[in-house]
Amino acid sequence: MTNLNKLKVVVIGSSKVGKSAVTVRYLTKRYIGEYSSSRDFLYRHSVTYDNITTEVEIMDTSRCDKRGCLYEHLRWGDAFVVVYSICDKASFEDAADYLQQLTKLKLPSYYTLLLLGNKSDLDHAREISVNDGQELSFRYSCQFYEVSAAENFAGVSLAFHSLIREARSTQLFRALPLRRKLGVNSVSKALGNIFGKNSKGERKKRPSLSI
Repeated sequence: MTNLNKLKVVVIGSSKVGKSAVTVRYLTKRYIGEYSSSRDFLYRHSVTYDNITTEVEIMDTSRCDKRGCLYEHLRWGDAFVVVYSICDKASFEDAADYLQQLTKLKLPSYYTLLLLGNKSDLDHAREISVNDGQELSFRYSCQFYEVSAAENFAGVSLAFHSLIREARSTQLFRALPLRRKLGVNSVSKALGNIFGKNSKGERKKRPSLSI
């Protein structure tokens, strides 16, 4: 049974895209530029929205595709931050692969996604446009943000909080009895028209932001 007071977030992506940098930036407001860890780190903290406190576990993964633990992480998480570097086309292609694996492994109503383009301060070295990120997020109906972990805590914080809020709402909806779920079906359709699929099943772009 889902624990409504606990949320598990997995941060995944290629090496050197800044997974640890964005995670630590969100948790501590500090930026640390160099990380050389070859193992995963699990962080715990709590957030409060609408007077409800949720314990959040954040798994900062390292080389999990090479170490063979990617499948376990995808099964473990409730929400996922898929990170790529705007200066590295290969990392963007890897991000697309992670998104595809998630859609194959989990049902849509059982996880929440955030596509996060990092290093927006290095615009002179950009290989992936904002439109590229938006189109990929559109394909998988997920939130999308471009941030700079090096220069802007506010952008990183906004991205994580948006993901956590959505994941929390997903958990609460899944816990409703079937009758109540049917009762809020019209609301779900309205939200779907804004954030996901319209009444004809066509996907719409989710809100996105480059900070």
